[in-house]
Amino acid sequence: MNMSVNFPNSKSKHLNPEQTAEFGRRVDEIRREVMESLGEQDAKYIYKIRNFVRYSEIASRGMLMFGGWIPPVWVIGTGLLGISKIVENMELGHNVMHGQFDWLNDPSLNGANYDWDTMATGDDWKYTHNYVHHTYTNIVGKDHDVGYGLLRVSESQKWEPRFLFNIPLAIQLMVFFEWYVGVQNLHLEDALVYKTKTWKQVWADATKFRKKARRQILKDYVFFPLIAGPNALPVLAGNAIANVIRSLWSSAVIFNGHFTEDAETFEADNVENETRAEWYLRQIRGSSNFTGTDWLHILSGNLSHQIEHHLFPDMPANRYAEVAPKIKALCAEYDINYNEANFFKQFGSVWVRLAKCSLPNHWTTSISQSVQKVKGIFA
Repeated sequence: MNMSVNFPNSKSKHLNPEQTAEFGRRVDEIRREVMESLGEQDAKYIYKIRNFVRYSEIASRGMLMFGGWIPPVWVIGTGLLGISKIVENMELGHNVMHGQFDWLNDPSLNGANYDWDTMATGDDWKYTHNYVHHTYTNIVGKDHDVGYGLLRVSESQKWEPRFLFNIPLAIQLMVFFEWYVGVQNLHLEDALVYKTKTWKQVWADATKFRKKARRQILKDYVFFPLIAGPNALPVLAGNAIANVIRSLWSSAVIFNGHFTEDAETFEADNVENETRAEWYLRQIRGSSNFTGTDWLHILSGNLSHQIEHHLFPDMPANRYAEVAPKIKALCAEYDINYNEANFFKQFGSVWVRLAKCSLPNHWTTSISQSVQKVKGIFA
């Protein structure tokens, strides 16, 4: 395989075919050890997560319905509902729909059956995410998660004037992330910008999304406010804010895992002949981890271990913390960059990258050269 790296200052050493194959064999061994040890502790973990989602939703909706007119109760209820939605989305829905707990033979935790509490249908998301994104991770022109058709996050993406608004567009994406993920499979930019798709086609393709969106809107913005009676407005506002909280957090986690300055993007070149070991290397080089507390890992769906998730998408995410030190040590042995930093450092790095990619490549190069000259003067 021959891949062109988007950011040429790659911190990873080039491996020859023999080293690559051996690296892949050792990654396979790490995976095999964990998958063969799955059992009661993993089952208990996911059931605890599901119980938390259920009871936190009941408690938060109860506070909004019966005490939402009291400001402190409304704030706590809204915040708890936002957390409940985050955990359901990130640690339960995302991971279950990856098939991580199919081995339990519990129909309610089966990846083919589960449909999460968000605008995206399970089928649409599993196609754009499980198949497209995890197969063609960070390959420009193949992985739609590279900018979501809205942002420029790679120098290999052709620059267009609209990308001057990369920063405000990214903020908009974060606020309405639930909706953008819901319509991602429709590729709206083809109708809005490139005119390669008609709105009639978009409408036809959106049948499943319209059905799911209608259900979500009726649930959060009609049913629960109606049964709240005189507390309808606090419930309506609480549900809306909770959904925005989830969108802001989940998008921040995704940005940190994919759009940091050290996360590499690639151009497709003989990808069809890519070996499993080469695929492993691409996952590592194109991903970013962030460190934090146990609760930070849970709230992120353990996508704080994005590198490990991209390597092992079907491994129960609660095992990533166990696997991460082994992958990190292996990367150090082979002189492969293991992109890891705290949450805020990675998040800051994302916005630097978005700012750079908002400009044409030659502008960015000129600015960088000018900065280096200024540094040289004062050195």
